[in-house]
Parts: sequence; structure tokens; C-alpha cells
Amino acid sequence: MHRIELLGVPMDVASMPDTVASIAERIRSGVFTQHVVVNVAKLIHMQRDAELSASVKSCDIINIDGMGVVWGARFLGHDIPERVAGIDLFYSLLHMSSEHEFPVYFLGAREQVVQDAVLKLKSRFPQLNVAGWHHGYFWDEEEAVVEKIRQSGARLLFVAITSPRKENFIHRWRDTLGVDFVMGVGGTFDVVAGKVQRAPLWVQRAGLEWMFRMLQEPGRMWRRYLFTNSAFAWLLLREKLRSRLSRRTPKRAQFQQVSRTSK
Repeated sequence: MHRIELLGVPMDVASMPDTVASIAERIRSGVFTQHVVVNVAKLIHMQRDAELSASVKSCDIINIDGMGVVWGARFLGHDIPERVAGIDLFYSLLHMSSEHEFPVYFLGAREQVVQDAVLKLKSRFPQLNVAGWHHGYFWDEEEAVVEKIRQSGARLLFVAITSPRKENFIHRWRDTLGVDFVMGVGGTFDVVAGKVQRAPLWVQRAGLEWMFRMLQEPGRMWRRYLFTNSAFAWLLLREKLRSRLSRRTPKRAQFQQVSRTSK
């Protein structure tokens, strides 16, 4: 695993197995890990949201989620072997936790959704030790919920709240949660509970999950994707042009120096 920087945002380049292995080792060693995934929308919002930017940049592991970011990084010359999708990492970490008997806590979504998600996850991972769960509408009792998580004995915490609220919540309470690992998982509980359908595998591989989601929720999503995708494309082109110009400038300066010397 090594870290690159894309449009001012640090990102860790790693495969799914390497990411899971690294997290497992950190948990076994008692090293606190704040994890986040970065997609196009989050990257663009970080350009103008200083609090979100600080929350993401403080994370110990920053995985690339979304083929748009993978393609963008490759366009700028970075070697990115694959993306580490948040929901896939979520399932992999639950499998790892059930094997190592790490207690987990689920925070977020509506009460019925998180309950349904927990039931399905217990069915999928029978050995999983669920330390507790709580819905995501707790902002009038935020400190009490943090204390509930701390008292649960959980080693891993998964926060299914929308951005930037989940990143800022995790950043704000990271030293108080009492867990070894915390990860924001966005709308994952809705997918697990069957409330939202995930894109077919071929759509994921084609990098069109954003379009699939927009077709499911056009009223809420079309403005978001129109803005973020367009802004991302512009920033990539600007960075590519800047990089090319910076490579040419030293050559021109050297030519001018030689010309002056020969006179």
C-alpha cells in the first residue's frame, strides 16, 4: 500500500486483500484506524468544504472507491490496479471480524432499516459478534450515542450516514468512540436491507454505478452527478495541462540559458 495525491487529496493505492490484511493487523495490534473511501462526489466537495477536507485527510487509510477516480488517477499518470469499493470492503471486513471474533457496531440509517440490515448480516455471517446498533437520527443525543458505542465493547464501527456528516462525526469523536477501527459506509445499510438495489456487476465494472443510482433516484441525484462529474472532468483536464506545461518549462529555460551563453 502506498499513498498518492490526486487534486490535493491523499489516497492509498492498494488491492482489496491488502487493505483487509492491513486493517486486520492494525486491529490486532490495537492501533486505531480511521478509514474513508473517496469517490468523485466526495473529492469535488472537498475542494470547497474545508471541514470535510480536514476530516478525510486525517484518516489513516483512504481508499479509492469509484471507477471515475480510478480513471482520473490513471489519466494523470498514476498506476491504480483496482478500486476498493466501500460496500465490498464492508462485507470483507465483516467476514474477517467473524473469523477473528471482533465485535462490531452498526450506526446509521432509519431504525427499521438498520434492524433489517443487522438481521440479514447475522444470517450471512452466523459467527459475527454484533455488539450493538443504533439508527442515524441521533443528533440531539450525540454524546450519549458515542458513550453507548464506547460501552458496547465493539472493535469495529460502521457509520451509515450521508457525507459530509459521517466524516465529520467520526473525526469529531474518533478519540472517544473506544473502537479500534471506524469506517463510513454511506447508504450500505439500505442496500443490505434490500431498500436500495445495487448495480449489476457489469454496470459496476463499466464505471456506471452513478448512472444506475441516478435512475433509481432521479429527483435527488441528477443535479449532484451533473455538477460533480462535470467539475471533476474540468479539474482533471486543468491538472493535465498544468503538468504538461511544467514539464516543458525547464526545457525552455535551459534552451534560453544556452542561447545567452553562446552569444
